[in-house]
Amino acid sequence: MPKDSFRELQQSNKRKTFGLLLGMAVLIWLISYAALTYFGVSGVGVLPVAVGISLITVWGSYYSSDSLVVRMTGARIIQEADNPNLFNLIQEVTIASGLPMPKVAIVVDSAPNAFATGRNPEHALIAFTTGILEVMDRDQLQGVVAHEMSHVANRDTLVSAIAATTAGAIALLSDFLMRMMWFGGRRDSRDSNSNPIALVISLVVMILAPLAAILLRSAISRRRESLADATAVSFTRNPAGLRSALEVLASDSTVVKARSNAVAHVWIESPLDSSSVSKLFATHPPLQERIATLRAMEN
Repeated sequence: MPKDSFRELQQSNKRKTFGLLLGMAVLIWLISYAALTYFGVSGVGVLPVAVGISLITVWGSYYSSDSLVVRMTGARIIQEADNPNLFNLIQEVTIASGLPMPKVAIVVDSAPNAFATGRNPEHALIAFTTGILEVMDRDQLQGVVAHEMSHVANRDTLVSAIAATTAGAIALLSDFLMRMMWFGGRRDSRDSNSNPIALVISLVVMILAPLAAILLRSAISRRRESLADATAVSFTRNPAGLRSALEVLASDSTVVKARSNAVAHVWIESPLDSSSVSKLFATHPPLQERIATLRAMEN
């Protein structure tokens, strides 16, 4: 693969992420139109409520994402004296990336894994399980550090918050509209559009929109993971390090204890994605797919 292939992959992932976010905006428009068609003007009135509730909950979490994730994973913030070798690795990547030094935390867990969080580079935090520090060599850990710092550089916490806000608003709006339908909500007889086909299509949109939003949110998460892999290579110029690290993760079946839906997407290897879960709902691309992409960059 040409030496600039990782840059092409970066740009491709950014375009696809934008396209997926645009798809979520289209979903908002579709369900708003469905509400107008099925319920008339009264149906659209719940849109600001749904968006407002979603904004308050998601963006509150966004601004305190580092402290929230630390509490939920049981991570402990450490200082350079606690692990000078790890800090040295992180400092190397910050120099290569031009990012400020993040806070560093350790999660006491035998499963090899790591994550990054924080609303911007100045409030970033990266954490590592004790398991990953025990099983990986220096090159592998450097690849992991670069991957996590890539999430910081690419503002993935912000992108996730936007996707979560949109998906949450769609889910709430759909729920409100379905409750209105079951509890007597109906179109204003003065509204002109009474086409029965349009009404049926609107009902289908209200039912299926939340599922479509979840699928789009998962697809955005997968795109950002692939983008982080490509960005990590641009930092280290060593795809073999990250590829080898992912091979270690693929060969280990241990699962981190903090594996709730709330934090599963932040780990470098999701503890909830498995062969039994449809790829459409997975927050991460399959490890073997990521390994193959990185291996191609070595040639």
